[in-house]
Amino acid sequence: MLYFSKLKLVLIYFIIIFLSIFSLLNFVENDNNFLLSKKVNLGLDLQGGSYLLLEVDSQPVVKQKLQNKLISLRKALRDEKIKYKELKLTKKAINFKILEEDIQRFDDFFLDKKNLINVYYNRYRSYEMDYSIKDLGDLFPERDLVTITYTKFGLIEIKNSTLDQSLEIVRKRIDEVGTKDPTIIRRGNDRILIELPGLDDPNRIKKLLGKTANLTFRLVSDTEDNFGSELIFFENSEDQLNVGKRVIVSGNNLTNAKPALDNQTNQAIVSFTFDRVGAKKFGRTTTDSVGKRLAIILDNKIVSAPVIREPILGGTGQITGNFTFQSATDLALLLRSGALPAPLTIIEERTVGPDLGEDSIKAGSISLAIGFLLVIIYMIFKYRQLGIIADLALIINLILLIGILTILEATLTLPGIAGIILTVGMAVDANVLIFERIKEEIKIEKSMIHAFAMGYQRAQSAVLDANITTLISAIILFFLGSGPVKGFAITLGIGILTTLFCAYFFARHLSSIYVMKNKDKQILI
Repeated sequence: MLYFSKLKLVLIYFIIIFLSIFSLLNFVENDNNFLLSKKVNLGLDLQGGSYLLLEVDSQPVVKQKLQNKLISLRKALRDEKIKYKELKLTKKAINFKILEEDIQRFDDFFLDKKNLINVYYNRYRSYEMDYSIKDLGDLFPERDLVTITYTKFGLIEIKNSTLDQSLEIVRKRIDEVGTKDPTIIRRGNDRILIELPGLDDPNRIKKLLGKTANLTFRLVSDTEDNFGSELIFFENSEDQLNVGKRVIVSGNNLTNAKPALDNQTNQAIVSFTFDRVGAKKFGRTTTDSVGKRLAIILDNKIVSAPVIREPILGGTGQITGNFTFQSATDLALLLRSGALPAPLTIIEERTVGPDLGEDSIKAGSISLAIGFLLVIIYMIFKYRQLGIIADLALIINLILLIGILTILEATLTLPGIAGIILTVGMAVDANVLIFERIKEEIKIEKSMIHAFAMGYQRAQSAVLDANITTLISAIILFFLGSGPVKGFAITLGIGILTTLFCAYFFARHLSSIYVMKNKDKQILI
């Protein structure tokens, strides 16, 4: 147990030196070099920043899906030769009148698991939609009113999918802004929590998240047809145009969007590129509509409405307007990240000042320093020379821990500091178990070397059991927890691994050197 091969020693000290270098990077100011820029990031509670809680409104999604269901239902009823009247959409349901003689046929069709209109959910063992029938009485004696609504499980599925899509798009938008190490997680069934460390002014983020970014290209109508067109206002203006309801191309067909400067006017613009399908549709429309105006609509507001001078066949185009370069950049960002499936509402907003973070760092550092100093004094007092070895192992343990956190570019929070403090206690506990076991072996063994070897060997199971059980708890906290809880779990988990390394490699090596030099003496422990 006390013998170390040259290869093992090289590996031990290579790991220590390697991670020590990364620990020192936290004190080096160089953001240009990829390697030197690696540092432990500070969380919201230590660095300050912004906290946003968003609510996802899934009602527009439900309405849109009902609209799609209505179109499919109309075709399906015709295919099934089920006679109906007044098929229409309300806020939360589809209503229509049906003959009493067709009710059974409709029931068989609606509850058929192969029916794509009413999808069967294997996950919930329940249908997506349900219907109810109301007798219309003497007013329509031969017909009943059918009301189709989403089931509880259907609504849950819509809410979950809407929230997941919104979460992904929010993450894309924030990542493109360049915010350092944000926290973006879901809260419940309809909320998204965002923590932005170091961001004192969240106004830009709020503007980006406040836009659905639903982009459509539609032709300006020459006639005022209420069925085929609608009046839409310009963005930041009271002017309006009569625009056709038919969507030529949507933002879903965009593959890229980026800010640029117009070569002629030197004004900020947004250049975009369509995918193959979008380029084909756009080319065909611009070819057939030369001389007409094309409205570019974002979130039901006209951004611009240029005249089509010539066919645009390359699948690229430009959005012009009264853009600053910043607003053009933000618009391009919104288009690249995609449209939100549902509107987001900020229901809670907090800004944590840097002064509060500094106070937290100071308090955490003081508590760590006091705990560390008391442990060092106690170990020297209790175990003398071996206590010094344990203290050296403890110092190396903290250096290794910081080094690994630096490589991972982990975020350090106040609970994370608590995890480091707990690591100090766990590291000492491992050495205490080993030293106490060595004490017992010295009483039995005549050979000091053999007593040390047996002490390390027989304490191994107790040390491993204590640390592995704690490691399991840290893993569970990491996967099931969020935010600060994850920060605590990360530092604790890494701290356990470095503790085992220092106890059974570094400290054991120093102990072997010590006992070899004093094998013929009475070692005080």
